[in-house]
Amino acid sequence: MSTHIEETLVLVKPDGVERNLTGEILRRIEAKGYTIVDVRMMRADRELLVAHYAEHEGKPFFEPLVEFMGSGPIVAVRLRGERVIEGFRSLAGATDPTTAAPGTIRGDLARDWGAAVQQNLVHGSDASESAARELTLWFPQS
Repeated sequence: MSTHIEETLVLVKPDGVERNLTGEILRRIEAKGYTIVDVRMMRADRELLVAHYAEHEGKPFFEPLVEFMGSGPIVAVRLRGERVIEGFRSLAGATDPTTAAPGTIRGDLARDWGAAVQQNLVHGSDASESAARELTLWFPQS
């Protein structure tokens, strides 16, 4: 049986930190069997956020997203585990909290009023290439 151990970036967004859900989100991650390699709480500056969301620059939601992500503390988490990129995204649930399945982080915990889909508690890298790029941005000394 082959293993596919990888690392990914998870961000607990400002809405998750403000609502004191960081512990519950980390509990769910650990309960799934993933290893927290590094974790830090920080306020991201515009330069970091623009680099993180570079592929969305020019899209209508780019500026509101950067503004929201800079509005409060973020908890950045370096995770390791078997197929952790795919697994965390499944654990997180659909981007839109209204359609996120019960049992997922967003389905159970995210609020679904029209504030904007960016207020959905967590971010998880979507592929190994983006995980590598994002981990370098958020954990530059690692």
